[in-house]
Amino acid sequence: MPKKIKVTLDEIMCVRAAREIKDGDVVFIGHGHPLLSGYLAKKMHAPNCVLVTEGGIVDPDPYRPLQHPNDFCSTRGASMCIDLPETFTTILLSGYIDVAFLAGVEIDKYGNINTSYLGGLHIAGSGGQNENGGYAKRTIISVRGGHFTEKCEYITTPGYLDGYDSRYKAGLPPGTGPALVIGAKGVFRFDEVTKEMYLESYHPGVTIEEIKKEIPWDLKVSPKVVQTPVPTEKELKIMREWAPTVALGKHFFQSVMMNYLQSFVAETQARRQKK
Repeated sequence: MPKKIKVTLDEIMCVRAAREIKDGDVVFIGHGHPLLSGYLAKKMHAPNCVLVTEGGIVDPDPYRPLQHPNDFCSTRGASMCIDLPETFTTILLSGYIDVAFLAGVEIDKYGNINTSYLGGLHIAGSGGQNENGGYAKRTIISVRGGHFTEKCEYITTPGYLDGYDSRYKAGLPPGTGPALVIGAKGVFRFDEVTKEMYLESYHPGVTIEEIKKEIPWDLKVSPKVVQTPVPTEKELKIMREWAPTVALGKHFFQSVMMNYLQSFVAETQARRQKK
């Protein structure tokens, strides 16, 4: 019988994003899922991809997850170090970024993202997402904690705007735009002509019908739709050893550590009582 291994949603999402990175890609990364996905890609199938942090660390060799964009203490070195404005002007706006990671509170059917206003209230804002969404050749969008909407209340980061060629008519560089959306229940791509989002795969334990119920438009499904592949044992080992709080999820990791500490305390007290 095949070996059964329990995996988390975070691991499924990180692995799917990592597999989208090609060898030689220049990848703009943030914390959490993006950093782990980039690290995993380098260790597995894309050893020559170049990771770039917002703080200007180019091609780092991290031995642990970076705590912030300028965390030089977490890496053995880097090919180049520049400042934040140069990261955007010299690298991103000059067209060198192949893949960038984005996240949103709202995402609509054309891949537009809202992280600014919801229900009239100001929320997180853009950070570097507007620039990455505008100039990276491909973007990978995570909606781990967000939701889908037919039309964003406010567009912080452009996707394909109103579909078809509207993105490029607005002046954004040709050949750029969203490539993949990784949600909590499935993975989505965009139609080559209409630029409308469609379902590519559904996560283990989830049905297509469940996903369609949560999408507020008539979601199209790929004729080749499949179940999202689960991580391999090697991928799980790399993720759990290097970034366990990301791979397992903070709440799960904290509960495991709490159970371990409680067991340790109980065993220690029992040994003392025997003495």
